[in-house]
Amino acid sequence: MLYDCRSLADRDRGIAAAIEAVKNGELVVLPTDTVYGIGADAFTPYAVKALLEAKGRGRNVPPPVLIGSRRTLDGLVLTLPQEARDLIEAFWPGALTIVVAHAPSLSWDLGDKTGTVAVRMPMHPVALEVLNETGPMAVSSANKHGRPAATTASEARDQLGYSVRAYLEAGPCPDPVPSTIVDLTGDTPTVLRAGAIDLDQLREVVPDIESPVS
Repeated sequence: MLYDCRSLADRDRGIAAAIEAVKNGELVVLPTDTVYGIGADAFTPYAVKALLEAKGRGRNVPPPVLIGSRRTLDGLVLTLPQEARDLIEAFWPGALTIVVAHAPSLSWDLGDKTGTVAVRMPMHPVALEVLNETGPMAVSSANKHGRPAATTASEARDQLGYSVRAYLEAGPCPDPVPSTIVDLTGDTPTVLRAGAIDLDQLREVVPDIESPVS
């Protein structure tokens, strides 16, 4: 079902429905500050599997994880490099995804690649309200693999249909540029994907960050 979160009453119903769906292992579509995302409970393997199947993607491309607060990250990682803390301070919430080593004790299955996780805290009130109740969610762009990313929940519904339990509509994305991805698992921070935060902005915080791999 699609809920128009631009209406206060529908927003409340939609957020409640999305939270319930995620806790039941179902899929939801929600707005972020980049593009719309399709999400599932990160700690429910069958829900993550359903997410990948809905997109038409394999386990070789694990979905990123969205969180609702910076504090949540402390429970997901064993240690966090200082460069990561500096980038988080500068750009979270916002369009920066960081790749870090996750805590080995975590009981999740995001895909075939293990040991690391891509994490982001989005800057969208609807997404944050849901995430603060559900905890970490595996979230990927709300579209079929190979098709354009959805910039409204209605567009996402046209592609994903009944595979999703609740669609949260918040209007068109104002700036549908994907997040910048920075890998912080090696000796030198490296941009894996150029996006909404450019290299010059990143280097103001971490001067030795390397440019996107060609």
